[in-house]
Amino acid sequence: GEADETVSCKVIEQTAKVVDEQVEAQLSKLNEMDDDDLERLKERRLEALKKAQKQKQEWLSKGHGEYREISSEKDFFDEVKDSKNVVCHFYRNSTFRCKILDKHLALLAKKHVETKFIKLNVEKAPFLTERLRIKVIPTLALLLDGKTKDYVVGFTDLGNTDEFSTEMLEWRLGCADVINYSGNLMEPPTGSQKSGSKITKVEKKSIRGRGYDSDSEDD
Repeated sequence: GEADETVSCKVIEQTAKVVDEQVEAQLSKLNEMDDDDLERLKERRLEALKKAQKQKQEWLSKGHGEYREISSEKDFFDEVKDSKNVVCHFYRNSTFRCKILDKHLALLAKKHVETKFIKLNVEKAPFLTERLRIKVIPTLALLLDGKTKDYVVGFTDLGNTDEFSTEMLEWRLGCADVINYSGNLMEPPTGSQKSGSKITKVEKKSIRGRGYDSDSEDD
């Protein structure tokens, strides 16, 4: 037994030594970086920040960063020509679900400045609605480089419930590549992670008991 222990001690010592040497090597590499190298590193970092800032300003000047209503089909073509990523909500005033979507889109427009978020009343856009074959209101048209890449029709993709979370819509837009999505595209965010949801601690139990599925089948 004792011999075994000495062997394993030796192994541990050697491993520690190797790790120490690696750390040493990295440290001395850092020390070898003279002031010029550090300056260059800082400059590069600053360049990148400036570039990102400039890009953001450009987006904002094109009307990104807020959720806006456009008034005509002509406006639609101008807006889409002007931006790489566009989400356009085709809505009708009398449709209750459009108001639900408005709330989420306003939040996402602020968060995803890289994408333009607009809405257009279908009654003002008969030609476009026909051309894009929009049959269900609300429909989101997702455009990349001026071409319609995908549609979110009604709430089917959002869990088929009026209570879907902003995160769920964000994930769906991420799947279409129309926003920069940092989460996992392989699985939609679950209802239990709803941030800012109205469910208080007390109610949560009964909802969990029923399970989320029955929730969405009620409608």
